[in-house]
Amino acid sequence: MSAAPLRVVVIGLSLSSSWGNGHATTFRALLQAFAARGHDVLFLERDVPWYAAHRDLPSPGFCRLALYRDLAGLEEWRKEIARADAVIVGSYVPEGVAVGRMVQQTARGATAFYDIDTPVTLAKLERGDEEYLSPAIIPGYGVYLSFTGGPTLDRLERQYGSPAARQLYCSVDAEFYRPMDVPARWDLSYLGTYSPDRQPVLERLLLEPARRAPELRFAVAGPQYPDGIEWPANVERIDHVPPADHPAFYAASRFTLNVTRADMVRAGYSPSVRLFEAGACGVPIISDRWDGIETLLRPGEEIILADGADEVLAALREMPEAGRAAMGRALRARVLGEHTAAHRAAELEAHLREAVARAAGQPARVGAL
Repeated sequence: MSAAPLRVVVIGLSLSSSWGNGHATTFRALLQAFAARGHDVLFLERDVPWYAAHRDLPSPGFCRLALYRDLAGLEEWRKEIARADAVIVGSYVPEGVAVGRMVQQTARGATAFYDIDTPVTLAKLERGDEEYLSPAIIPGYGVYLSFTGGPTLDRLERQYGSPAARQLYCSVDAEFYRPMDVPARWDLSYLGTYSPDRQPVLERLLLEPARRAPELRFAVAGPQYPDGIEWPANVERIDHVPPADHPAFYAASRFTLNVTRADMVRAGYSPSVRLFEAGACGVPIISDRWDGIETLLRPGEEIILADGADEVLAALREMPEAGRAAMGRALRARVLGEHTAAHRAAELEAHLREAVARAAGQPARVGAL
């Protein structure tokens, strides 16, 4: 007998707008696949002007989406929160500590914190920065769902008292992210919002190669880059690429670049969603190095790891087209085999059922999937 569908409330940074954040694309892929498993999802999003001006999914077909103005507005959803089988609060939710307390006091089912920014979150906590999470409320979440795996999970349980820290990597919507037959515009592209700690790596792995290879073409797409950056003439700047255009953007690149936040490099085991998106499109990736990447993708066969401009230029200039295409196919096969939204939705269901059983004081059912 199959387990009953779950009623889940998600309070997240954004589902309606992908502008300036990676949360929306993550939630979209995951929740669409989760709903396809028969579950009911209500997504509550804080109504803020910067997302209101850039809403590219105001009416998702796979879940209910509701906006709330402030903490008082969230109170209007207290009954839904109370009766849900599970309530998930995401990282970077405005006034997240107060939201978390309200959820933990109200929910009768399981509670979860979904950290799409785990290393950044823990670095903030070490500094005493409790922007959206505090050490005091971590033990009150029945499960801590983390974008970061590896040793960080043990740390969350030992140091911060999480009753259950579980890896839940990002994923990709394999139905949408596919290879496309479009002309190549760039030899190397990068898609990502500006971040000060990523910029030195972008400088080393894209801007310096661009300066040294004026015959090659590059692109950097994403918002919030400061006006003072000196872009080489062969680097095309694109302010924003909406998710609907991501596959075409990747497909127009011979290679694409993955650059990891500094806190995530230190923690390791923190793949970016861009790895899986580009991979599902069959576009070879050049990436910076961090612990655990080899557990996800095979260096030299499915991904190229680079420390500096020399390695980047060697790939761009010397890899035969047949080898580049073969790497793209191998990467796509690995992503489709292990890192799709359907894979993550099954993992999420297992984690939530385990947390629901704990909250009810019952042993978790084996094989509930």
